[in-house]
Amino acid sequence: MEYIVITGVSTGIGYDAARYLIEKGYYIFGSVRKQSDADGLKVDFGDRFTPLVFDVTDIKGIKNAASQVKAIVGNTGLKALVNNAGIAVLGPLMHLPVEEFRKQLDVNVLGVFSVTQAFLPLLGADKKTKQSSSRIINISSVSGKIAFPFLGAYAASKHALEGMSDSLRRELKLYDIDVILIEPGNIITPIQDKSRKYFNRFQKTDYASILEGAGPILEDRLKFAMSVEVVSRTIHKAITSKTPKVRYPLPNKWISGWYLPRFLPARIVDSLVAKAFGI
Repeated sequence: MEYIVITGVSTGIGYDAARYLIEKGYYIFGSVRKQSDADGLKVDFGDRFTPLVFDVTDIKGIKNAASQVKAIVGNTGLKALVNNAGIAVLGPLMHLPVEEFRKQLDVNVLGVFSVTQAFLPLLGADKKTKQSSSRIINISSVSGKIAFPFLGAYAASKHALEGMSDSLRRELKLYDIDVILIEPGNIITPIQDKSRKYFNRFQKTDYASILEGAGPILEDRLKFAMSVEVVSRTIHKAITSKTPKVRYPLPNKWISGWYLPRFLPARIVDSLVAKAFGI
């Protein structure tokens, strides 16, 4: 039996990744923040699933969860850690409350850092652990490479995650632990619905009319949103491949949503984006 920890499994990418990997024969530990979610997931996923109740910003809770996992897997260790838990804070940076920007980084960057530190011994950084060639899968985003208006806080968190992952991958060669980034575009998950509420708060700013126009743009992008199983299959590939890629970008549109924004001159991209958003 091979064991995997996934953070943020109550909905979306985390939930489907847990389902998919259980079907592939793995034993999954999945983190949630509420006991009620833990109870429901245990019913959904059955005997090859153990819920872990903690918030990725709670160091004590993370350490307790790592001890709980250690008690079950022993020196067998973990095959993989999937850092999926995250939030998206939207809005113009000029008006975004500092505490919300801080929360964005706390969850999406420091949360990954804290969870990774706690579980590294079980991934093979402790020489007592028998596990070798383990994997850390960090769920980033196309926003880790491309920053659009009103996604500044989210893009900052994913850019930071990309840089942190590169450094960590190079450091952990000492222990034969690989670090892999998955960079989805728009995926059909509840985070899309949760994110829309942020725009309503900026109606008294100069961005009000622009944000009203951004709504249809986001709705149009959702028409091309991919099934969450696309990410689950990629996570499985990253875990099982003998020679995994460092990054797995999953844009909705390869030309306009990946290659052009990254390789055209930045000023041209600025003009195209400003025109699209009506800025």
